[in-house]
Amino acid sequence: MKKIKIGFMPLYIKLYDDINLNVRGRLDEFYEKLAVALEGEGFDVVRNPFCRIKPEFEACVAKFESENCDCIVTWHAAYSPSLESIDALAGTDLPIVVLDTTETYDFYHSADPDAINLNHGIHGVMDMTNMLLRRGKAYAIAAGHFPQSDVIEKAGRLVKAAAGAASLKGSRVGTIGGSFDGMGDFLISDEELLETFGVTAVYSDGKQLTALQSSVTDEEIEAEIEKDLEMCQVIAPFPKDTHAKTVRNCLAVRKWLEVENLDAFTVNFREIRPSNGLSVMPFMEACKAMARGTGYAGEGDVLTAAITGALLRGFGEAAFVEIFCPDWKGGSLCLSHMGEFNLALAGAKPEIKETNFIFGEADNPIVCYGCYKAGDAVFINVFKGADGYNMLISPVEMLAGPKKDNYQGSVRGWMKPQMPLGDFLSAISTCGVTHHSALVYGAELSELEFFGKILGLNVITVK
Repeated sequence: MKKIKIGFMPLYIKLYDDINLNVRGRLDEFYEKLAVALEGEGFDVVRNPFCRIKPEFEACVAKFESENCDCIVTWHAAYSPSLESIDALAGTDLPIVVLDTTETYDFYHSADPDAINLNHGIHGVMDMTNMLLRRGKAYAIAAGHFPQSDVIEKAGRLVKAAAGAASLKGSRVGTIGGSFDGMGDFLISDEELLETFGVTAVYSDGKQLTALQSSVTDEEIEAEIEKDLEMCQVIAPFPKDTHAKTVRNCLAVRKWLEVENLDAFTVNFREIRPSNGLSVMPFMEACKAMARGTGYAGEGDVLTAAITGALLRGFGEAAFVEIFCPDWKGGSLCLSHMGEFNLALAGAKPEIKETNFIFGEADNPIVCYGCYKAGDAVFINVFKGADGYNMLISPVEMLAGPKKDNYQGSVRGWMKPQMPLGDFLSAISTCGVTHHSALVYGAELSELEFFGKILGLNVITVK
């Protein structure tokens, strides 16, 4: 995945230059230290001279847009009157993360009063954020001392959340087989998907997929089979020709993703048949695609697929999930699906076997299975309510898989909410969530709240 690019905007006040206040050199040095620290978090950083007046802010934002930055990070070197910057900042589609930090760590009685001019950007932050709020521009703040805190890391995590959310607009989600008949909760028209989320739906073509299958070479199939057997443990012997057929279909889907420049996709398993271009349900490609950072959801759910893709691009460790069964005794929920999970999030070496496909005209596939790893995570569901689209977020714990696992050969994971299980299930269905969700490991609620706000969603927190 390409590096996220930050446009790093330093804010200042022209008055200080007019009166020859001699602080610019030291503030320039600190700005450069901050830029280098952001680069240390893995970002490309586009620098800019200090912005003081409207034309300078307008030129700075235009520069960041022209260089295809994913996010603007602001830093107040001093107080900066908000009416100089607000039009440029509120008028850009780029998300904004406010880095609120100053150079001096100990600013108590022993501090040099002259250092006030080097450390008073905070009230510029307050002025600017008030105006951003009035204008309805989503923003997030990382505040703390650099380098005596993790403020750069916090800012970086917010940047990733922002970049992921911003990447949704303009993305393309492919759908193979359309939506599962009768499932109404996640349905969205192509027009609403584009108008509300900026996402384009791309429908598969049976002739195109058939041609792409024919383009897959024997060498490509052999190489993929070798990777599969190295990556997974075989839990039941299966014919090589069944594996080869599965791989051919999966690689055809992979080529389709590349040809159509898709950021996410979804498959309706009921519509997998040769006349639609596939003879095997591409379970394994769904697993591998999520591990590569491509969004996915089952049963033709284009919206959850697109959202999962944005979460993957922003947070990395994300997956499409479904709540299947409650463990009332242990207070957890079993997450499962037919054969789709993010391989990169498996807690142990995945299993591989042939599965008897009884749901349609497709042949038996080879499928990889596994258990989601343990760790802190956030459960996410984007759904339509009576007044528009919402995003429910809830902190959860993914439990470690058991030493003796009765579920070998199944997709599984056990998710434990922070509240009693019955209360959690009552809360999420009272809100009106769909049965298709996403899971993100290692994220903070504040980061996901920012993600949702950038998308214009009403964010509901359940904890």
